[in-house]
Amino acid sequence: MKRTLRGSFIKVKRGSGFLKRMSTKNGQKVIKARRAKGRYRLSV
Repeated sequence: MKRTLRGSFIKVKRGSGFLKRMSTKNGQKVIKARRAKGRYRLSV
């Protein structure tokens, strides 16, 4: 049987990693909101 999800971690990092988030104004809002909420993981 095949695995259901075969995600590439590198692709995930490139698309929604911390540096990618911080590189845009809206991305910074995302991080800020997650900080405010007290998320354990801010990004991937």
